[in-house]
Amino acid sequence: MSQPPVLRPSVPRLSAASLGRLPPGAARPAYDRASQRVGIVHLGIGAFHRAHQAAFVDDCMRAGERDWAILGASLRSPETRDALAPQDGLYTLVERDAEGERARIIGSVSRLLVAPEAPDALLEAMSAPQVRIVSLTVTEKGYCHDPATGELHEDHPDIRHDLAMPGLPRSAPGFLVEALARRRAAGIPPFTVLCCDNLPANGTLVRRITSRLAGLRDADLGHFIANEVAFPCTMVDRIVPATTEADRDAVEARLGVADAWPVVTEPFRQWVIEDHFAGGRPRLEEAGAQLVANAAPYETMKLRLLNGSHSSLAYLGSLAGHETVAQAMAAPGFAAFIRGFMDIEVTPTLDVPAHADLAAYKSALLRRFANPALHHRTWQIAMDGSQKIPQRLLATIRARLADGAPISRLALALAGWMRFVSGIDEQGRAIDVRDPFAGRLRALADAAGPSPEVLVSSLLGMREIFDTGLAADPHLVRAVREALSTLYRIGAGRAVAQFADKPEAGR
Repeated sequence: MSQPPVLRPSVPRLSAASLGRLPPGAARPAYDRASQRVGIVHLGIGAFHRAHQAAFVDDCMRAGERDWAILGASLRSPETRDALAPQDGLYTLVERDAEGERARIIGSVSRLLVAPEAPDALLEAMSAPQVRIVSLTVTEKGYCHDPATGELHEDHPDIRHDLAMPGLPRSAPGFLVEALARRRAAGIPPFTVLCCDNLPANGTLVRRITSRLAGLRDADLGHFIANEVAFPCTMVDRIVPATTEADRDAVEARLGVADAWPVVTEPFRQWVIEDHFAGGRPRLEEAGAQLVANAAPYETMKLRLLNGSHSSLAYLGSLAGHETVAQAMAAPGFAAFIRGFMDIEVTPTLDVPAHADLAAYKSALLRRFANPALHHRTWQIAMDGSQKIPQRLLATIRARLADGAPISRLALALAGWMRFVSGIDEQGRAIDVRDPFAGRLRALADAAGPSPEVLVSSLLGMREIFDTGLAADPHLVRAVREALSTLYRIGAGRAVAQFADKPEAGR
């Protein structure tokens, strides 16, 4: 979560009019932004989208593509709109690593809306014939689904609202269904739905959720969306920490203009997309995206290796007192723990994509995690864990248990989540737990008291996260109880360090 911008009125604001003030050589849009029509509506215009997909589209525009400008919509907060609308949608993208930083102005975002303020304006934009793609980064919780089953959560308050008032939707699925219904009624071909969130088989999952919601409204509409709308699966990868006031100050000092919401990221980026689009697409492959027939192997590799490691570092690193991922990686035992996590417990569960260099990928991950220039807070990654761990940890645990293989590192990571969501750290201080189930998690932890066994049983009983079969597996229960007991007894730092010299551990 980024800090609210604080701008000095004496410094000119980044905008189309102030581009001429930038120092010579500063990278800025070289194309005519005014002549670009909106071809993409993006739901959830946060830092990740602006560091990733919007940068790819900007590259396409710099190469001569036309009519793929992005209309970005926030589904909750007006902060991004309030920061970027006065800047004509322009913002600075800063890439940092140990060798220094590079900055460029991104111009692919042409308009910004806030859905709760103007739902009909957003639906009108999504229904426009020239819009051929609606993309999403609304985080796992934004799809109003049950992470344990992948099905629509039909009792979710936003879903109940969208069924009662379909013309004034609140949820991302609600906006998709209503816009597709309007296009269908007007004889306009459907747009492609391009999910860019960390969900397994994300296109397939969003198709299931969206068509189910549509079917609750009208069976024919549900059938149409399930069978006539394109939902390609994707895999996205780029580490994007929250923007800080120091980042704004650095951009201002470098460019001589004030940017209310720059985005800081790493040089690495990856976008794997199934090449299944209903109405055309930018030539994203020329910007470095990988267009493939099947994204599943890439997605599984990334979810289990990068995201699984990231969540493990977030919970265990935060409990051990490390504010950032890089600090955790520099602490005794953590780098060895993550290397063992990837090599011993995750890699055997993967169907590695053809031509992928898995060893190089894992080594690159370790370097990226240790990047001292990226201040990626463990607390930021730890948010919404109930929505993330099913994909990042539990899927791998299921695969390991099915093979009768050890899960000791995975169990420690899962125990770290349980310890974290109890709301009290190892020094007895309160943890600011941000999660859709935060209140319920804390209540279960309070009721469990000092007993790791009771806390494990209580949290495994949450069917929104753990399915019945996994929660009842005696190997999992025993491993997580032992891991959580270790965390309570010696703390996360020492628990992680115990794995440094272990090439293998028992089930």
